[in-house]
Amino acid sequence: MMKRIILMIVATLGIFSFAHAHEMNHDELTKRIDEVFGAVYNNPDEPGAAVLILQGNDTVYSRCFGIADVATHAPVTFETNFCIASVSKQFSAVALLQLAEQGVISLDDPLSKYFPEFQASFFNGITLHHILSHTSGIPDARPRTDRNFVLYSNDVTSVQYMRTLDHLNFQPGTQYEYINPTFQLIYQIVERATGIPFENYMQENIFNKAGMTTCRYYEPDRAIAHMAHGYERDDKGVWREYDYGEESFFGTKADGALYCSINDFVSWERALRDNRVWTAASKRMAYNPWIQIPADAEYGYQPHTGYGYGFFVQDLPHCPTHVYHLGDNGGFTIYAGKIPERDFIFLFFSTRPDIDRLGIVNRVYHILGML
Repeated sequence: MMKRIILMIVATLGIFSFAHAHEMNHDELTKRIDEVFGAVYNNPDEPGAAVLILQGNDTVYSRCFGIADVATHAPVTFETNFCIASVSKQFSAVALLQLAEQGVISLDDPLSKYFPEFQASFFNGITLHHILSHTSGIPDARPRTDRNFVLYSNDVTSVQYMRTLDHLNFQPGTQYEYINPTFQLIYQIVERATGIPFENYMQENIFNKAGMTTCRYYEPDRAIAHMAHGYERDDKGVWREYDYGEESFFGTKADGALYCSINDFVSWERALRDNRVWTAASKRMAYNPWIQIPADAEYGYQPHTGYGYGFFVQDLPHCPTHVYHLGDNGGFTIYAGKIPERDFIFLFFSTRPDIDRLGIVNRVYHILGML
């Protein structure tokens, strides 16, 4: 059965040579991928990761490593809720695309329509398209002298600097610069456009429609079931918790404070694939690389990669389009990738940051014959 699955992957993905396909059975494939992850997650008593690779409804690879909570020694499982960090951005992007489909907003709307308190005239020329594609030119000028502000600010307080912002880094639409505060604006845009609190809108129109049952935005006074913590080693080699209260701007929701399990994220991917949370037209826009990412970009560069609406989009020569996002917040290191035209999904959620995430991911893609 599993050999048939591997051969099916060969046929549908077009990624293996036929000689390689006949040499590779499922046990060998699993062993080789185990070696990649096992080189990092080699201690069951340390912070770990969950990894799932799917082709259609078939599982190519699935493993959980290490622990989700050092204090309780709870193991990582596919029900563990990780902070998926910037992977959260795609959920906010889909919310705006939904509202655009309904005519509630337009992606050509200027920010000044939703934020009349922003004083600079250049906000008249910055549109929702620009903030979704990281092409707004707005700098990340959040003040960092107040430690409490840095640790505990929310989506509203974090963007207050834009009220008196007096410059842009470049003309909107002309360059790529990945920053978080522009995605944080979506929190208030959703509320101001609909009259519905952001969290309520997301629960009813995103999570429930996708069949996601346990994902939650982080709130300090609200428990999250099967919650993982992020960790970093201190200078003595001891794992220390590194998330809310230790990491800067951890609690802002629209750009990064969503906790989600691998199981729930698969439901999300199926909802995106089957157009249950958006239209096919919105999907095409989200997966379109509106701007290419330059090699000197501080975040997100890979060869032949652009940014869509909440997604990185890579178009390597002679390869199908690769859509993905990275997440980094506190000790959490996240990768959520897919090849939509092949119904292929690769999820890698980690509770520690001392890893070469893209190196690991690309080695697995090489094993699968994709690179």
